[in-house]
Amino acid sequence: MNVQQLRAFLSVCTGSTLLETADKLGLKQPTVSFHLRKLEETLDAELWHKNGRGFRPTRIADTLLPYARKIVALVDEAELRVSEHRDKHGGQLRIGASHTPATYLIPPYLAEFRKKHPNLQLLLTVKKAASAIEMLSAHEVDAVIASLPETAEPEGMTVRPLVEDELRLFLSPEHPLAFVDQVTIDQLKSETFLLHEQGTTSRQLSDRWGEQVGLNFHQAMEMGAIETIKEGLKCNMGVAVLPWRSAARDAEAGLLVEKPLPGYRNNRYICLVYRDEEILSPHLRLFIDFIQARLAMEKGSIPMLS
Repeated sequence: MNVQQLRAFLSVCTGSTLLETADKLGLKQPTVSFHLRKLEETLDAELWHKNGRGFRPTRIADTLLPYARKIVALVDEAELRVSEHRDKHGGQLRIGASHTPATYLIPPYLAEFRKKHPNLQLLLTVKKAASAIEMLSAHEVDAVIASLPETAEPEGMTVRPLVEDELRLFLSPEHPLAFVDQVTIDQLKSETFLLHEQGTTSRQLSDRWGEQVGLNFHQAMEMGAIETIKEGLKCNMGVAVLPWRSAARDAEAGLLVEKPLPGYRNNRYICLVYRDEEILSPHLRLFIDFIQARLAMEKGSIPMLS
């Protein structure tokens, strides 16, 4: 088994034809067929159901698929790290981020980091927190900055909380509760909640808060983006539980009103996550030191760990 065989295997598994795989890998089509056949011989297993429409992976191929992805990703990463050590001023750093920090927190810091290291190619991928962690586990990114609950402990990962990102209640300045000093649970029971979509950290924590204080979101509208929720609030369509950082500027500008959530204790943090490895690349170490030092000056920052 070799990495070229696995590259061909991955390409065909994702739906590419033999000709498309050959073009992608810079090979001839018979060579791709040879690699796939040799992989089957090496494993002594049938990897494909062959028919007139092409190749369809067998169950054995489905079992091999995640391992093949990891092996190819590790080989690619090893080649990248060697090139980085040849030229410590160049190279590539791949950052994953969840939507809240990617949109409302880290852009100016990424810009500053790029200015300090102009020859380093910085790539940013924005996903839901869970998807970004999966990419990190699969070696598709080098580090992740994501909003996570305090109990988050992804296997094989180091998690460094950077800043608090508490949830707050936001509403229109025209909403009757905007003039109430301390909003109560009873006052919220009749309200329409504009909720973030299922699967997001903020939705998970909102649901948990509702359960803890005995509030059921019977009247609710689920929306896929925080920006959509904020526009709904400005039209006085309801109230919303949002990450403080996502709407703080709107509140400062008088477009929204923020209130503390009754009965809420913050357990949401924007964290830096990276694989728990003995040796970190020089570029990743640079980024870890930079982002921890810079965010130490942010509101709600967490004391740095050595």
